[in-house]
Amino acid sequence: MSYFKKDTLYFLPLGGCGEIGMNLNMYGYNNQWVIIDVGVSFFKQFGVEVVMPDISFIEKIKDQVLGIFITHAHEDHLGALAHLWEHIQAPVYLTPFTNYIAQHKLKEAGIKNADINKVKLGSKLTKGPFEVEFVHLTHSTLEPNGLVLRTPAGTIFHTGDWKFDIDPLVGSHFDGSQLKALGDEGVLALVCDSTNVFEEGESGSESLVRESLIDLVKHQKNRVVVACFASNLARVQSALEAAKESGRKVALVGRSMKHMVKGAAETNYFGDILDHVISEKEAADLPRDKVMYVCTGSQGESRSALKRISEGSHHHIHLEEDDTVIFSSRIIPGNEKDIATMHNSLARTGVQVLTHREAAFVHVSGHPYRDELKQMYEWVRPKVLIPVHGEDRHLLEHARYATEECAVPHAVVPHNGSLIEFQKDKAHIVEEAKIRTGYWGRDGFDLIEMNGDIMHDRRKLSYHGLVAASIAIDGKLRLKGSPEVTQRGIVEGNDAGDFCALIEERIEKAVKNQPKDASYKDLQEAVRVCIRQFINKARGIKPKIVLHIIEL
Repeated sequence: MSYFKKDTLYFLPLGGCGEIGMNLNMYGYNNQWVIIDVGVSFFKQFGVEVVMPDISFIEKIKDQVLGIFITHAHEDHLGALAHLWEHIQAPVYLTPFTNYIAQHKLKEAGIKNADINKVKLGSKLTKGPFEVEFVHLTHSTLEPNGLVLRTPAGTIFHTGDWKFDIDPLVGSHFDGSQLKALGDEGVLALVCDSTNVFEEGESGSESLVRESLIDLVKHQKNRVVVACFASNLARVQSALEAAKESGRKVALVGRSMKHMVKGAAETNYFGDILDHVISEKEAADLPRDKVMYVCTGSQGESRSALKRISEGSHHHIHLEEDDTVIFSSRIIPGNEKDIATMHNSLARTGVQVLTHREAAFVHVSGHPYRDELKQMYEWVRPKVLIPVHGEDRHLLEHARYATEECAVPHAVVPHNGSLIEFQKDKAHIVEEAKIRTGYWGRDGFDLIEMNGDIMHDRRKLSYHGLVAASIAIDGKLRLKGSPEVTQRGIVEGNDAGDFCALIEERIEKAVKNQPKDASYKDLQEAVRVCIRQFINKARGIKPKIVLHIIEL
């Protein structure tokens, strides 16, 4: 890799640029690297439910990786750790709550030898040429950290996910004076969250949601369900407070919800608010106006608690007419259809569905709006902005906003695989560097390439179906018996037999019409072409063709 220079600092995102989710970032200096975050993506494809960055580049240089630093416990920053640990095997550094979640994931994956290091909030660590400092910010989960990387070539502030919440309710407040001091020290580059760059003003405080939920729940006459992200523990606590204020007991519903709350309690964040939490079975015996359920599934996930409740298939929870479901969350792009389906299922039962459209302040974002971004620039005063954590439109607007409206001198917009080189007070993309990027997916027990043959075949099967043909031939490429053809996803009912019979006739003709000097490969291609041409003419589609030729 001749494009790496001595005594030069590099930034390399392998995930999280051009997309929201799946964050994986690398910083390199003199052939030594640190990784920040190893996240998964939110989208699902053809049976693969966990998607993460292709880390082929890391596998090549794994002996040069000094450590992995996790900013916080969200899936798009932590979720790939257990899946990718065996491919990286570098020490991992994280704060107490994030450590609790990571240890649980590793245990579930059967990984016992991971080098996991719990550090205190505000810790400083030195790894090779990098001094790494954890800086507490606020976000929609516990212990969100920005990371300051001090190197011989300059200081980088990698924000992770953040916002400026003046009253986050659970956990510490952000320290503006610490950010100002960082700016006074001098920051070469700010690598910054771009999620809400199009939103004017400020994102709002969790305290506003708590007030709103307390008032809203007081006015409900029957059962109340609050659906939110399990990791948003301030929101969970607000739902518990709302239940307490209205004289209701609370059942926590969903495995991840119970696990997150347990993690918060064990790391000393939840106090006696859990005293009025009961089991789902106990809640089922209470009067309708004396119970609240706080559950997962706000995104319509297929096996989530709320999805099963909406379909009437949950063991202990059955909603009735005039019960209320409050969606205290935002819609993650791509989940619109699943959420709408769930809303409609609830509505058909007579359940009142309340979202941010029907009720004010049932949700605030965990990411900064424009005024918060501007405040960050003013405090930190970076020479270079590198926008991350966003789609292309977010990154481009973030760069424009920072340089044209907020006096940031220079911006570089990356994509996954962009190798960014820092020189003095500027940075640029090393165009000759061709870093492999892409997606891996967890498919059963294996990691597979999302652009590989397996997923290519699944896409084709899902769009146009399958034709499988088996023929037996002798050494002279003559048919022995009749071909056998089966199909799936092309025709149905009684037509299937006739359709396959017509294909079998064409296969017989294709074999018989082969010239005497034809090879096995010629025969194989002729049969494949005759099947493809017939189906395209008959149905106008191009299914997956599987051909078995047996030589007797």
